[in-house]
Amino acid sequence: METHFFTKLSPKYSVAYRNYYTYQNLQSVRTASFIFLTLSIVIRILYHVFPESLTKAQNFPEFNFVNWIFIIVTPFFYLISHMLVQQMRKTKYATAGMALFVFVFALYIICCGMYSSFISTSDPSNALTLYLIALSIVSVLFVFEYYETIVLLLGIEMLFTMMLFHAQVGPTEMTHNQMISAILLAGFYLTSRYFFSYKASYYGQIVEIRHKNQEIEKANVFKNQVLGTVAHDLRNPIAAVESLAMMMELEDIDEDTQDNLKMMRESCVKARTIIDDLLAAARSEHTTSFDTRKTELNEMLHGIVNTWKIQQGGHTNVVLISDVKTVYAQINHEKFPRVIDNLISNALKFSKETDNVEVHLNSDKNNIIIRVTDHGLGIPKEMIPKLFERFSGAGRTGLRGEQSTGIGLSIVKDIVEGHGGKITVSSVEGKGSTFTIVLPQAG
Repeated sequence: METHFFTKLSPKYSVAYRNYYTYQNLQSVRTASFIFLTLSIVIRILYHVFPESLTKAQNFPEFNFVNWIFIIVTPFFYLISHMLVQQMRKTKYATAGMALFVFVFALYIICCGMYSSFISTSDPSNALTLYLIALSIVSVLFVFEYYETIVLLLGIEMLFTMMLFHAQVGPTEMTHNQMISAILLAGFYLTSRYFFSYKASYYGQIVEIRHKNQEIEKANVFKNQVLGTVAHDLRNPIAAVESLAMMMELEDIDEDTQDNLKMMRESCVKARTIIDDLLAAARSEHTTSFDTRKTELNEMLHGIVNTWKIQQGGHTNVVLISDVKTVYAQINHEKFPRVIDNLISNALKFSKETDNVEVHLNSDKNNIIIRVTDHGLGIPKEMIPKLFERFSGAGRTGLRGEQSTGIGLSIVKDIVEGHGGKITVSSVEGKGSTFTIVLPQAG
């Protein structure tokens, strides 16, 4: 933390910081004046409850007079501070009048403590508690600029000297009291400047963090725009290559050419899958919620499993195991099937052709539980914590050479959380994995 005991704040934050601490100062004035007024009223009530014991106290007339001054003057500080706080909430800008108002209130509080010390005894060095409390409150609660603190010190010292002359203390007592006051004012100055430095450092950190967050957000938006544009523009040439390969397959060609064309088409399919994942990743960062409708999940999962069987010519061992007849959830029909498709695709990718991939559907009182289980390779323990992170390097090549973009599961997690659910994974290497989705039931 950079300290500013004898220096001003850097111009980089000075104006913004002044607006910030002026608002805080005005709130402190409002709170302090309310507490001070409450204490003064309580003391006035005690005068009436215990009149005999309190009125016989030393210098009671002076205390009584000062108490009335506190009760009359303090409400004005409360009302004005309340109005200025409301004004700053609208304008967000500090004015010289606001700074002067805070300065006057600080001087008022210190004068109250100082005068109370003189009332207690003509020699304030014997009763400095109230004076010290007032200085401590002002140094901690309020933030002043370097020059404001100096002016405040000079004003306090002048008032203290005037009160000493008014009390007609001797030269020895005058010197003694001035030395004590100088020590207190030095402590006040150092404390005040320390809190100024601390709050300025805190404010500077907030501004830097806010600025960095804005830069990160802008960079993230730009990245997504570039990602979406590039992925979208790549679709046309890939589609052209795939169409050309399909047309060439219709011609009378030899077996080697046929194999090459097949590899070209497979590469186009993989490239298109990667593009779709990139586009989905870019969209998911901007989408925190989406439209859903009440859906019966038994029927939806049954349709997804049947689609996989049809696409694979009936050779896919994907089975639906349901313990419930009907169960409903709020589902987005475009996005949620992608979740199940991705989990089934991953399960098949890391399983032998003879192994089953099981989609389990269960429910409890409030939730729906969907589990996609395979009996394949399993996931290494060190890879599980970063499995749902985007571009984390957790993607692996499948048993039959299938490639992975490393972002599919992060998209799955975003979609599940967008449905108000959560997804977890458990796995044993060499025995398989289970992905568990928990969704709230629809009422």
